[in-house]
Amino acid sequence: MEYKDLTTARYSCKKYSDKPVAADALQAILEAGRVAPTAKNLQEQHIYVAQSEKALEMIDQVTPCRYGAPLCLIVAFDKNNVYTYPGGKRDSGIEDATIVATHMLLAATNEGVDSCWINCFDPDKLSELMSLPDNEEILMIMALGHAAEDAGPLPNHFSRKDLSETVSYI
Repeated sequence: MEYKDLTTARYSCKKYSDKPVAADALQAILEAGRVAPTAKNLQEQHIYVAQSEKALEMIDQVTPCRYGAPLCLIVAFDKNNVYTYPGGKRDSGIEDATIVATHMLLAATNEGVDSCWINCFDPDKLSELMSLPDNEEILMIMALGHAAEDAGPLPNHFSRKDLSETVSYI
């Protein structure tokens, strides 16, 4: 798929079928995250593949937004292995995990897998439920699966501001 078509085709799926995600598609998605750039190549991301009934139930305890997806990726990063920017006010953890997640979202579309970035949850609660390491911070949950027949982009999905409203040349 051409990149422009890929970025245009991707949308946040809000209703999934029971069809499982093929193992080779999942591997391609995870590989896209693995090769994503990170500050100083620290690769502080950690991806948890939640596919067991128990793991999915834990996700359902913290968010109503799994939408029946048969598989979720939990994208976290090691807070102790980040690049701190000059001035000491910011570090690379959130941005690096975001780049990793974005690579995987686009790879999912390329593999014919639908996705949704879930941020409507308490990351500390999920981390506690799943007994994740204290040094890791959860950025997001990524629902993955195949859209139900009656699913599609939300009506406002194709509404985009003109570049002149979001870009300035200085």
